[in-house]
Amino acid sequence: MDIAFLGGPLPQRGVGVVAPFDFALDRELWRWVPDDVSLHLTRTPFVPVEVSLDMARIVSEHETLREAVRALHAVQPESLAYACTSGSFVGGVAGERAMSAAMSQASGVALPAVTTSGALLAALGEIGARRVAVVTPYTRSVTDSLEAFLREAGIAVTGRAYLGLTRQIWQVPYRDVVDMARSAVVGAADALFISCTNLPTYDVIPQLEAELRLPVLSANQVTMWAALRRIGAAAVGPYQALLDASARAGTGLVVGLPVEPFPAVEASALPEVALAGPPFGDAEVFDALDPPPPPEDPLVN
Repeated sequence: MDIAFLGGPLPQRGVGVVAPFDFALDRELWRWVPDDVSLHLTRTPFVPVEVSLDMARIVSEHETLREAVRALHAVQPESLAYACTSGSFVGGVAGERAMSAAMSQASGVALPAVTTSGALLAALGEIGARRVAVVTPYTRSVTDSLEAFLREAGIAVTGRAYLGLTRQIWQVPYRDVVDMARSAVVGAADALFISCTNLPTYDVIPQLEAELRLPVLSANQVTMWAALRRIGAAAVGPYQALLDASARAGTGLVVGLPVEPFPAVEASALPEVALAGPPFGDAEVFDALDPPPPPEDPLVN
């Protein structure tokens, strides 16, 4: 059979992704990636620590990042991304910038490098959002650290909800994400941010934007959006305000407005929900979006 007519495979561009050892949503990242771009993922070394501020510090140590970036040399990515929200906000704004610089330097050719938290700030600037509601699967202390990072960057947190989890975050269903989102959006927010790259969000973003009438950003979404922009590519995600101009048009936000500092607000003064409550209306719609669980391994008892 003559297959010369195929003319492929098409040339591929690459984005190198460094993720924490417990990252389980590789497939979700790929959903934002166009067909002519490949993701090259590597993970930080395993440490027996639950999700916490300590874990965030361990998986974001500069030498750990450098080793991970060196592991990507052979596949020659064009940009680098650190896919971890807590690991990139735990050191504040200066810490996030230092992480990006360390990754770029470790590439040997000064590749552009982004982190999830840095990408979040860029995305908020892109849509002109200055006030955000925050949803996290974290404990209160880790959620407080995210709020402090945003406040330092001039972003006001208008409400928040968190689950208090320390492990297996990737197993949280869409229903719980929706419940938290509805609980967190209680003030005059310009956008909602769903934190943690291990929290599934792709399918729920357009549904929440339609219901809440404001842009919804998620950790994996902003990470891919920023990393792809660094190589001149566009993330794909239908009906997501960050990526789709028609979806953004109804939000009332203006693209590219500078973000100005807000007065500090004590965490205790913010509306928050510590745990997702009972299901809200139309929860079955979001249940139907959840990916099926992986089949059981017959070799495992």
